[in-house]
Amino acid sequence: MYSNGKNLAHSGQGRLAGNITAFVVFFIMFLGCLYSLSFWTLENAWIPGISCFVLAMLAFGIPQHILGMSDKHPAKTAEQQD
Repeated sequence: MYSNGKNLAHSGQGRLAGNITAFVVFFIMFLGCLYSLSFWTLENAWIPGISCFVLAMLAFGIPQHILGMSDKHPAKTAEQQD
């Protein structure tokens, strides 16, 4: 499928550096989430727990909702998949 002379069949084409950079940033955030749990004790559970929760939400939420296709109109995404 073509639009304005561009091939729409390969939506990720030409974005390898950006994809790798985003993956590295969010994977580091996820590893930080797991590392924060190493400070978890029975006396000190709030700060590591909250930091783990926040980092996990950022590491999974940003790629799914901001970088993903969730901001596009459903009818437009259905047209591109046909």
